Amino acid sequence: MKVLTEYLKFHTKTHRAYVHITPQVESAVKKSGVQEGMVLVSAMHITAGVYVNDNEPGLIEDIDRWLEKIAPFDEDYQHHQTGEDNGDSHLKALLIHHEVIVPITVGKLDLGTWQRIFYAEFDGQRDKRVIVKVMGE
Repeated sequence: MKVLTEYLKFHTKTHRAYVHITPQVESAVKKSGVQEGMVLVSAMHITAGVYVNDNEPGLIEDIDRWLEKIAPFDEDYQHHQTGEDNGDSHLKALLIHHEVIVPITVGKLDLGTWQRIFYAEFDGQRDKRVIVKVMGE
């Protein structure tokens, strides 16, 4: 079995950001030489996530508004009693989840027609990482 591990680094300029990372994941798959297998893409932070959806600006805005409605920035989170101010960021990350697994078929990501991979940042303006682990034959 072949295995390749790479780390993507992010430092977003905004508190919340949605970064299209399909090209970086495709590059890791190609570099690995894996023809049949899977790739794990996982945010290595508790206030960020990874998801698969359409790369359409209106939808990305809808996702952001939906998350803000369900887990709004609020000063009244219990988490803030620890000195932090990012309780909503933790909750948004739970909703998006921290990882995806995508199949690799004939050496390429086996995504649906409109599916793309995104990194979602909910507590930005500092360094963050995503692990990309390609596994297969």
